[in-house]
Amino acid sequence: VQLVESGGGLVQPGGSLRLSCAASGFTFSSYAMSWYRQRPGEVRELVATITSAGGSTNYADSTKGRFTISRDNAKNTVYLQMNSLKPEDTAVYYCNVLRWGINYWGKGTLVTVSS
Repeated sequence: VQLVESGGGLVQPGGSLRLSCAASGFTFSSYAMSWYRQRPGEVRELVATITSAGGSTNYADSTKGRFTISRDNAKNTVYLQMNSLKPEDTAVYYCNVLRWGINYWGKGTLVTVSS
C-alpha cells in the first residue's frame, strides 16, 4: 500500500487549497478513505472520511461547511478541498486507509495558513 499526498503549501487566511492523495497497492475502489491532520504539538485527528463509492461523507465539526472530501476511483485518488482556511487549520495533512485491520498512512503534506 502506498499513499502519496500533495497540494500543501502556504496560504493566507480565507484562502483555499486542494489536497490530493494518490493511492496504489490495493483495490482503491473497495475501501473508505480518510484525511487526518496533526497540528503542531497535538495528536492526529480525523478531518473527513468518504465511503468506497463516494456516496457518503463525514466531517469533523471544525471543518464542516468549509472542507469537502471527494474521490475519483478511476484515478485511485482522493481529494480534500479546503476553503475559508483559518490559521488553526495549519497542520500536516495525512491520507489514510484502514485495510484488513491495519492503518496505512502517507508521509503527509504541510498546510500553513498565515498572513
